[in-house]
Amino acid sequence: MVHLKRSIVEVKTETNCLAHALIISIPKLTNDPDYNAFRKGRKIRPVVDHLLATTGIVLSNGGGIAELIRFKEYFKEYRIVFRGLNCEDMFDGQVESEKRINLLYDDVQHHFHVINNVTGALSRKCFCKGCNKGLRGA
Repeated sequence: MVHLKRSIVEVKTETNCLAHALIISIPKLTNDPDYNAFRKGRKIRPVVDHLLATTGIVLSNGGGIAELIRFKEYFKEYRIVFRGLNCEDMFDGQVESEKRINLLYDDVQHHFHVINNVTGALSRKCFCKGCNKGLRGA
């Protein structure tokens, strides 16, 4: 699905994909001119290493809800939301913020990706950010 949707950014790493997805999301949200360098992996490794060292989060067994909760404490100004591929599995950090990090979790490959446009990623006509539900429309 990641290859089919332009609204989903593929995280191209075999380790620490949750940390990579978070770090790729933030430059996009803040309109950082280095966003493409982070997305393509040119500047991301030192930032991810610093993030994991600072937070003390270990992702050697992958990331899940417990790690997302700990990252939410570190990224207090961001609302972290993730969905599974079937759109039934979901985590919402419930932080009242316009800065929203949307992640997609592929439970087959156990890998996180970044959603830049939720409406496009979910193939919906509109999306309610308050209740996290997509509407098909008429």
